[in-house]
Amino acid sequence: EVQLVESGGGLVQPGGSLRLSCAASGFTFGSYRMSWVRQAPGNGPEWVSTISRGGSSTSYADSVKGRFTISRDNAKNTLYLQMNSLKPEDTAVYYCATAGDPPGGQGTQVTVSS
Repeated sequence: EVQLVESGGGLVQPGGSLRLSCAASGFTFGSYRMSWVRQAPGNGPEWVSTISRGGSSTSYADSVKGRFTISRDNAKNTLYLQMNSLKPEDTAVYYCATAGDPPGGQGTQVTVSS
């Protein structure tokens, strides 16, 4: 059974940082490109970032470029998202997913507020 479990969200002040993790199981993690997707209240899903199977290639939405960094540890079957210089508009539930597929986990809430 494919499982993706996101963690690391929370409440942070504008300008702060958070590191999200996504623990994967039930499939060969290193064989898949992986993505982070977020969904804010009242909005549809928004793609955030994608990383290649080996981690050497990354891409980002313009809204997070230069502030967020995606990475992965294939030995630990874990995907990460380092988020710096957070803004209130980053508030959303963040999900990990195999690239091109809809999120299947419960996500982790990120709230940026003073």
